[in-house]
This record gives sequence, structure tokens and C-alpha cells, in this order.
Amino acid sequence: MRGLLARLLLNTLALWFVTLAYPGVRFDPGAGLLDYLVAGAIWGLANALLRPVLLFLTLPLNLLTLGLFTLVVNGVVLYLVAEATALSVRGFGEAVVGALLLSLVSLFLNWLFRD
Repeated sequence: MRGLLARLLLNTLALWFVTLAYPGVRFDPGAGLLDYLVAGAIWGLANALLRPVLLFLTLPLNLLTLGLFTLVVNGVVLYLVAEATALSVRGFGEAVVGALLLSLVSLFLNWLFRD
């Protein structure tokens, strides 16, 4: 349970950092802490459940592009999370860039707060 809560907080913190650093991804005006936590939880669930299915379905494209199509899949997942939460993404290109930044920030935060 403690690890799950830590993941939720790290996902939320990563989303918050990306919305501060990149104007293509932001939270709707008036969004509060609960909206941030819900977006972080849905981002974590989408990465755990939806992303592997999408990666499996796009495996031939991923092999053909030597793994670069994973960036597009990550952008699709971020775009879908934005549709379900108070997160806003300007367009699909911004979703891909935002997902790349989110991955980098999450990697850094996981490294910083590793057990």
C-alpha cells in the first residue's frame, strides 16, 4: 500500500512539473489538489493497463521504427488521460512532447526517491 501511494504521489508530482515547464500540457483553470491526484492516479493506471496493450498491438510498427513508435503510444496515453481528467493538451504533437517530458521527469523523480 505504501508503494502504491508513493507511485501516486510521484506521478502527480511529475504531471505538475511538466505542466509548469511545458505550456502544451496544463491543468484546467481552477483545478485543485484533488484534480491533480486523480490525474496522477489515472496516468498510473493507464501506464499499467492501457500502455502495454497498445504497445503489443503496435508491435510491428515499433519494430519497424526501432522503438520510436513508443513515443507515439505514450502520446496517445497522455492524450487519453487528458480527455478523462482536468488535464488539457493542446494537440497530439504536444501530447507526444509532453509524454516524453513526463517520462524524463518521472525517471528523475523515481531515481531521486528510490528505496
